[in-house]
Amino acid sequence: MTLTQPDREIWFLTGSQGLYGDETLAQVADQSRTICDTLAGRPQMTVRLVWKPVLTDAAAIRALMLEANADDRCVGLIAWMHTFSPAKMWIAGLDALRKPLLHLHTQANRQLPWSTIDMDFMNLNQAAHGDREFGFVQTRLGVPRKTVAGHVSTPEVVDRIAGWARAAVGRAELTTLRLARFGDNMRDVAVTEGDKVEAQLRFGVSVNTYGVNDLVAVVDAAPEDAVSALVKEYEDLYALAPELRPGGERHDSLRYAARVEAGLRTFLTEGGFRAFTTNFEDLGGLRQLPGLAVQRLMADGYGFGGEGDWKTSTLLRTLKAMDHGLPGGTSFMEDYTYDLTPGQELILGAHMLEVCPSITTATPSCEIHALGIGGREDPVRLVFDADPGPAVVVGLADMGDRFRLVANHIDVVAPPEPLPKLPVARAVWRPRPDLRTSTEAWLTAGAPHHTVLTTALGGEELEDLAEMLRTELAVIDEDTTVRRFTRELRWNQAYHRLAQSL
Repeated sequence: MTLTQPDREIWFLTGSQGLYGDETLAQVADQSRTICDTLAGRPQMTVRLVWKPVLTDAAAIRALMLEANADDRCVGLIAWMHTFSPAKMWIAGLDALRKPLLHLHTQANRQLPWSTIDMDFMNLNQAAHGDREFGFVQTRLGVPRKTVAGHVSTPEVVDRIAGWARAAVGRAELTTLRLARFGDNMRDVAVTEGDKVEAQLRFGVSVNTYGVNDLVAVVDAAPEDAVSALVKEYEDLYALAPELRPGGERHDSLRYAARVEAGLRTFLTEGGFRAFTTNFEDLGGLRQLPGLAVQRLMADGYGFGGEGDWKTSTLLRTLKAMDHGLPGGTSFMEDYTYDLTPGQELILGAHMLEVCPSITTATPSCEIHALGIGGREDPVRLVFDADPGPAVVVGLADMGDRFRLVANHIDVVAPPEPLPKLPVARAVWRPRPDLRTSTEAWLTAGAPHHTVLTTALGGEELEDLAEMLRTELAVIDEDTTVRRFTRELRWNQAYHRLAQSL
């Protein structure tokens, strides 16, 4: 059952002033609705746009900003100054605003009607004028925002607005996210630790720890009909290994995997959790390390982190909320090992069991194998290769005085050879600009070994999210050099420490 997405909205605001008179303001409203409807009708827009009446005075602007702050459905605002909207009347509203803002610099007409332009036309179509006034006051107040310039019929303009809207959804998801942590952090591991109080203050996520046996009690109580229904679903969706099929010698293991899934779903649903962690060092009364259950919950939108890694689980759920309705997928991931053949360097990413099937379009194979770690029964898992294509791997680290996001643009490729003896889901990729530069930069940034791999989202959405969260983002891409990247980290450190005191 796919995790239900809350109803989210972006409000479309238009600025003008009463000086123009009722007839002109009616034209402003009509053209504003057309711009809003044009954006809303594009397939890239996965968030609903809501048009608001034209704003012409300070009291109405402030009232609407406060309304947006209080409405959980509203995740962000798009503002366009159709005509000249004196920006002093926006000061109180912008100062009160606590939701993400996008400044759209556009106009109703794409081409100028050169032979018929008169002063009526000039007075009506003054966005080139009005948006500069609005831009000044935003900068003067220090309002964080994204600025997009261009006509809304241009695909690139729509793509950028739609990406920002998805980032706003991710930011809203974080503000109410509850995460269940079964057991604690993996012993003696540093990077998966972090300040949960600061995370709740900065992002909004609430991290809650439970004893594993709290989960075991719910797993053991799972109804047999629910277990049987899940087993039937596995048979229909996956290439089931013969020994797992009804009558097979390991069919009981499949039923236990289904029992774990049923129990996990119940626990998460009843607790209002949309993300969770497990730890193979702390399995309590669980007979298997949860593999199949975790993979399927991730495919349904839940965040997950292994070894108690609540930061990666938080990040995964956030990006899952952002990629809703898009092609491609998003998964928990870990850089495991390298192919260092000169000129053909590759990274093989996987995890013990927990890679999300959303990153493949092939039918996964449902198999059972020994794990060699955790000291429990052989776990059931889905086995597949990630689809080739461009992607991004993202990590979230706690640097002590702030959180740092690090993103590496990559190209997922097909494995150069079959992997018949590696019975886990995996992704093989070529990092940009190359393996040496990307790994040296990643290590210099102190980025984690657990990551989120997304083939659905791109770099600009991540930049928008980081800006909304006022969180550092270091990007490794085709233009990166270690020297420039190291300098960027130093500049970031100075900026973020300075910004905290402002």
